[in-house]
Amino acid sequence: MRLIKSSYVLLSMLLFVVLVVGCNNANTSNTSSNQNNQIKEVKKVELTISAAASMTDALQEIQKAYEESHSNVKINYNFGASGALQQQIEQGAPADLFLSAATKNMKALVDKQLIDSGEQLNLLKNELVVVVPADSQVNVQALKDLSSSEVGKLAIGIPESVPAGNYAKEALTTENVWDTVEAKTVQGKDVRQVLQYVETGNADAGFVYKTDALTSSKVKIALTVDSSSYPAIEYPIGIVKATKYHEEAEDFYTYLQSQDAIDVFIKYGFTSAK
Repeated sequence: MRLIKSSYVLLSMLLFVVLVVGCNNANTSNTSSNQNNQIKEVKKVELTISAAASMTDALQEIQKAYEESHSNVKINYNFGASGALQQQIEQGAPADLFLSAATKNMKALVDKQLIDSGEQLNLLKNELVVVVPADSQVNVQALKDLSSSEVGKLAIGIPESVPAGNYAKEALTTENVWDTVEAKTVQGKDVRQVLQYVETGNADAGFVYKTDALTSSKVKIALTVDSSSYPAIEYPIGIVKATKYHEEAEDFYTYLQSQDAIDVFIKYGFTSAK
C-alpha cells in the first residue's frame, strides 16, 4: 500500500513539473513572438514640410511617388507664403523641411541658426508673369499698360510676406509704375489667392508665377515680366535643425534633388537651379 501511495505522489510531482515547464516555455514563446512582432513593426514617421504655395501641385505629385517607395514615411504639407512660413518656424512651429520661394527667407533662418548652412541649397527657378481672366479683352503688353483704366483692380501678393508680391512691386518700381497702380492693388495672402482673385474676376489682372498660371484654365498669361526688373526667383530648400526625424528629413531632402523629382518640377513649369 505504501508503495502505491509513493508511486502516486511521485507521479503527481512529475505531472506538476511538466505543467510548470510547459507554461514557462509557452510564456517564453509568447514573449519571444511579441518581441519579434515589435521588431517587425516599423514606426511610421510623419514629416511636416513647410512649402511655398506655388509648389503645391508639383509637391503633391512628388508625395505620391515618394510614399509609394517609402512606406514608413507620411508627408504632411504646410503650404503658405514664404514669409509667413519663415515666421512660423522662428516661433517654434513644427517643421522638418522648409521650401521657400525666396532666398531671403531661407537666409533669415540660417542667420538665426534654425537651419544649418550646409543643409540648404537653391533647388529651382521660376518666372514672374501677369495673368488676366481667360476671356479678358484687356490688352497688357508692358507693365505700364497696368495703369490703364481697363485694369480696375490689380492683384498682387502682400509684398512684405509674399515673395511674388515683393517681386511684382520691385518690377513695377523699376518701370516707374508702382506709384500709379498702388491704389488699385488687391493684396493676397499668398500667390494662390492672387490667382484665385483673377480666376473669379475679382481682379482684372494679377502677378503670379509662371508655374501657377499653367495650373489654371481660367486665366491666360498676358505678359512675361522682364527678369531684369526684379531679383532672380530662386527656391531654396533646407532641413530645419529642430526636426525630430533628421534621417528621414534628409532622405526626402535628397530625393527632392533627384532627377525624378526635378522632372516633376519641370513638368509644372519650374526650371532647375543647377
